[in-house]
Formats: sequence, structure tokens, C-alpha cells
Amino acid sequence: MKKWKIVSLLAVLALSIILSGCSGTKTGSASGEEHVFDVSLPLGEGSHHDIGLKKFKEELEKSTDGRLSVKLHYNNELGGEREVVEGMGINTIDMGVSSTGPLGSFVNDIYMFDLPYLFKDTKHAYAVLDSEIGDELASKIEEKANVKVLAWWENGIRHETNDVRPINKPEDLKGIKHRTQESEVQVDTWRTMGADATPMAWPEVYTALQQGVMDSQENPLATILDVRFYEVQKYLNLTGHVYSPLPFMMSKQLFDSLPKEDQEAIMKAAELATPVQRDASKTLEEESLKKLEEEGMTVTKPDLEPFREAVKPVYDKWAPKINKELIDKVRNFDY
Repeated sequence: MKKWKIVSLLAVLALSIILSGCSGTKTGSASGEEHVFDVSLPLGEGSHHDIGLKKFKEELEKSTDGRLSVKLHYNNELGGEREVVEGMGINTIDMGVSSTGPLGSFVNDIYMFDLPYLFKDTKHAYAVLDSEIGDELASKIEEKANVKVLAWWENGIRHETNDVRPINKPEDLKGIKHRTQESEVQVDTWRTMGADATPMAWPEVYTALQQGVMDSQENPLATILDVRFYEVQKYLNLTGHVYSPLPFMMSKQLFDSLPKEDQEAIMKAAELATPVQRDASKTLEEESLKKLEEEGMTVTKPDLEPFREAVKPVYDKWAPKINKELIDKVRNFDY
């Protein structure tokens, strides 16, 4: 009997040691632990991405007395957007912000955001993203990509730049070598308007423009300024063709491993940071336009109606392939 008690005691002690060893900060299996999450940003300090994440950091630290925090990794330090999304999916990257470009390969509905002139304005976009539509899209991303969407932030309204000529009408794009994100919808959009469109990973774009491999690209104004595209692009054309969301995401595996109180703190901090990030995007857009003009870019404000007409074939082709019912719901959303 004594021998049995000794064996049992040793077994209990061994189990206790094993369990205690499984409660490190990476597993989050116990409350009260400290954790610093690594976060990927495509842009640099002072960008609208950075402002949103610093607000998130502030709110997260405040609500957890500094127990939870983040470390920001700027300018694709952890990899391009697709690599970051895939990294979160397999839990090798904690958190990140990204354009929706890489998410379409996981959730077909996401290609909707690549359609030109989908939203009337930013208020329309916010209303859709903050509704059940945004929630449903987030759930699909979580299921298919194994990534938790913490909030729908703003990348901005995208405009075209090039080093060939001003763009006053769609026909002016003919023959221009234009870089798109890795999206067939975007490729078709620009080819429909006459450009020679080719998808290219984000980290390669500046060099491609610099070397003349590409003539043209499109991005929000704050991004164009942040990346210093004015050094390799002369013409800024305010085509306003796409509203680009910026999903703020986290590894689902990591999120699920955390205690409920930490999950709630993360979600609340992301929610509080959302209006700050969106406001920063608007402010930086206005400031960036002035600065880009000061840097010598020639700014063109074309009539957008011919562009909307030109891209109708893109909707004819892609709406049935993506989700026509969803697209119609978004375009006709009451806000």
C-alpha cells in the first residue's frame, strides 16, 4: 500500500509539472500572464496603419495594466501581405494589418472589394463594414483562413499614379504598364480600361517603377506619400476607383488559446482604435495630397463618370462569380 501511495504521489507531481509547463505566454492558458504580440504593418511610422495600432496598443495596455502589449514591425519586416496572412493562419505571426488583396484566395466574397466604384463614399463603406455584412465576412475569413478579424480599419481610397501622362479619361491608360495586387478582378479592371495590367507583390513595386518594369500603380494618397512614390512617378490622377478596407487580424489559434478576459480586452481595444484609425486615414489623405503636390507631382481630377461606364463589363463578368446577391446588397445598402 505504501508503495502504491508513493507511485500515485509521483504521478500527481509529474502531471502538475507538465501542466505548469504548458502555461507559457505563447499558449495563454492561464489568466494574468504577460504577453507582447508581434504585429506586422506594410507601412512605416506615422502612417494611418501606425496611428491605429498605437491607439490599439495604448488601449490594450490600459485595460490590462500593461500585462498585454504589442511590438510593431514596420515596412513588411515580417514579410509581404500574403506571407503575413498565411503566417497568421499557421500561428507563426501574431497579428497584422493588410489590404484585402491576399484574402480573396481564401474567401471568394472578399474579391468584392476589388470591384471598382463599389461604394458611393466612405460613409457607405463604414456602414457596410460595421453591419452584419462585415461580421459575416469576418466569420468566413476566420473559418477559411484560420485568421481572426479584430476590426475593419481603413486603407483608403485608391488613386492611380504613373510616369507617362495625366489620365483624364479611361482611354489615356492604353498601353501603360500597370501594377495591380494579386487579384484577377483588379487585372480585369485595368485591362478593361486599356492598361497593360500585371499583378506584383507589394515589396517589389517601388523598384519595378524605378527601373521602368512598371509605369503605373494605384494606392491611397497616404500610402503614395509614405512609400515616396513621388520619386518615381510624376502624375497623380484622382481616379478614386476603389475603397480599400484594412482588416486588422490575429492568428485564430493564438486568439483561441487566450483566456476569455484577454480576448475581450483585445476586441475592445481594437474597437476603440477603429474611429481613431479611420480619422487618421482621412486627415492623412488631405495632408498627403498637399504634400504630393509640393513634391512636384502633377495632380489631375478627371470626371469619374466615363470610368464608371468603362468598368461595367467587370461587374458583368465578376459579380456572378463572386456573389451577385451580396454585391447588390452592398451597392444598395441603406445608410
